[in-house]
Amino acid sequence: MASSTLQQSFLQPMGPVAEEQFSHLLRVVGITMIVILPVLVGVPLILWRYRYTKPRGDYTPEWEFSKKLEYALWGVPVLVVIVLASWLWYSTAKLDPYKTLGPEPLQVQAVGLDWKWLFIYPEEGVATVGELAVPVGRPVEITLTTDTVMQSFLIAPLAGQIYAMPGMTTKLNFSATRAGAAEGENTQFNGSGFGRQKFTVRALAPSDYAVWVAEGARGPTLDERSYATLRRQSVLADARTDLGLEKSAEPIMMTLGQEDAFQQIIAKYHGPGGASSDGRWGGTGLPQAGMAGADK
Repeated sequence: MASSTLQQSFLQPMGPVAEEQFSHLLRVVGITMIVILPVLVGVPLILWRYRYTKPRGDYTPEWEFSKKLEYALWGVPVLVVIVLASWLWYSTAKLDPYKTLGPEPLQVQAVGLDWKWLFIYPEEGVATVGELAVPVGRPVEITLTTDTVMQSFLIAPLAGQIYAMPGMTTKLNFSATRAGAAEGENTQFNGSGFGRQKFTVRALAPSDYAVWVAEGARGPTLDERSYATLRRQSVLADARTDLGLEKSAEPIMMTLGQEDAFQQIIAKYHGPGGASSDGRWGGTGLPQAGMAGADK
């Protein structure tokens, strides 16, 4: 469920990507007001000025054309469309999700599951379920895939939306300019646990981020066996129970037991025998329901 303590909109930007989205919205609103305000103001004035009880103006039943009106009626909308198209082109190029926002971005690998997100930090040797932490001031590059149906990744206060599909990868670049907590989610419906497939994004000071990474050394190990458990259809609380942890909504911190785990998840869809016959890393068929049940 959504939390009122988490930032959930690009109207509360925590980084340059959301800031540009917010600025683009203000530009669009301002430009469209050129067309909207005259209508909102002019229609009531015309109705009042030329009301039936006190008619004003000349009666000209043969009138049919005015150059000034034609220029205004066609010229203003054309100019508005040209300006809006130019700004959209500029913002789209500036917000290219594949373009890094600085040197040496933090590499994070995200795997969409039913119904949770797994985040792998290959540089730090840790992995998390249900939480994404990033250091303030450092660019982040997320490489995404799913090990189930297509999913849509969104962190509104930090980055735009991007799709992920099994056996394929997409990238999303962003950075946080201030500390805080935001909500991330899957926006592509994928079953009964869809509404609970959300995660917390924490933008931490570099010192706090180092402490957070150290916590992963005390968690369970992410290997082929534990990943097969995570791949079951279960929400975060039930996944904790399946892993032998206390049932709660707290994120799962794990030690990365195999450096190429992300590559293994992708590679099983491209095996020589076909995806259906490949049983590595939880297989490629429809995930089975978790032992604790996903609908509790």
